[in-house]
Amino acid sequence: MSQTTTTARSTRLAPSVLAAIGFTILAWASAFIVIRGVAPEIGGGALALGRLVVGTLALGVLLVVQRSWLRPTRREWGLLLLYGVAWFGAYNVTLNIAEHTLDAGTTAMIVGIGPILIALGAGVMLGEGVPRWLIIGTAVAFAGVVLIGLSTSVFGGGRVDLAGVLWALASAVTYAIGVLAQKPIVRRIPSVQVTFLGCAIGMLACLPFAGQLAVQAATASPLGWVGMAYLGVVPTALAFTTWGYALARVPAGQLGISTYVVPPLALLAGWLVLGEVPALLAVLGGVLCLTGVGLSRRRPAPPRRASGTASGDVPE
Repeated sequence: MSQTTTTARSTRLAPSVLAAIGFTILAWASAFIVIRGVAPEIGGGALALGRLVVGTLALGVLLVVQRSWLRPTRREWGLLLLYGVAWFGAYNVTLNIAEHTLDAGTTAMIVGIGPILIALGAGVMLGEGVPRWLIIGTAVAFAGVVLIGLSTSVFGGGRVDLAGVLWALASAVTYAIGVLAQKPIVRRIPSVQVTFLGCAIGMLACLPFAGQLAVQAATASPLGWVGMAYLGVVPTALAFTTWGYALARVPAGQLGISTYVVPPLALLAGWLVLGEVPALLAVLGGVLCLTGVGLSRRRPAPPRRASGTASGDVPE
């Protein structure tokens, strides 16, 4: 037990693992910026389909290189179907639509409550319990979302669209559903295969947008094409692969905390690259969202042995 722990700690500090985590965070943060930039040219559903087509092809190449395939069971196929439709299909569509009216940073902050939803879902559906700090964190994060929804003025004179907030919330929900469905699958099946199948299923679910993609891609600029290809290769195929690599070597709870860096990075990049300054209330709401996520990660302190006192005098 101690040898395993020591090995995990030393591997966690390895440069390759740190590089994998850093690449994943930067890639996922950049996705919010690229989606925002491509949004005027390619619609939400069409962009999701184009991204998933590219991602499926790229992941197929990785799968061939890996030369590993395990046949999913009937139960695993059911979970894969839910995983692919929710995370790769519905999540990408709702996220793209949200960024048609919300800036990249605000969208990232709302989607950042996804880990709380995952913890709540695991507590209710997987019997992991719902700790007090999880409830407190959920309430704080929800207050942050309400603040973002109430935000009406931006320093640049724009407005925060309520429909965009709701679409971003839908992204957080579908993201959480996808992760909860994915958890039991990756215990047996390699992450590259799981990601490939999920991406392919999401692509099939988005096929109704094929006509829209054909029309809009025909008139899109070269930068629009490059952006769509980037989304498929980097944040989808490569980032999910590096995430799986790190997840195999770092405890899931500690690795999950690293995703909380994504919203501030997206906010900063949106300001520097796109010149987007979020509304003041949106920033405050985003801070509350991140604070809620942080509070949800707290655990009650273990009882301290009383020395020379009654057992009831142990502090909480």
